[in-house]
Amino acid sequence: MIVYNITFHIDKEVLDESLPYLKEEYIPRMTAGGFLHQPCLRRIMHTAGDEGASYAVQFHVKDMETLNDWLQKAGIAIHEALTRRFGDKMTGFTTLLEEVDWKK
Repeated sequence: MIVYNITFHIDKEVLDESLPYLKEEYIPRMTAGGFLHQPCLRRIMHTAGDEGASYAVQFHVKDMETLNDWLQKAGIAIHEALTRRFGDKMTGFTTLLEEVDWKK
């Protein structure tokens, strides 16, 4: 199982608009095809002052092949829509995590 993590830094100017966007548009579009599961939205705790906030959105996906296929068919367009809407006021990077059974 792969965890697809997108970490966003959101400028304070668009924070009130971007959180509803993530919850009501971005996450539902990401999971609509049935390839990404178990979405989680988490605020990253830090004391960076008034410059904005950071959030991580995570999804489970079966394997790298499924993720790469989804990225080509839907993911790129979803990320481009976010960029068109918020520009450089909401920037992000992805991290891929592999679940490890810590009990074995």
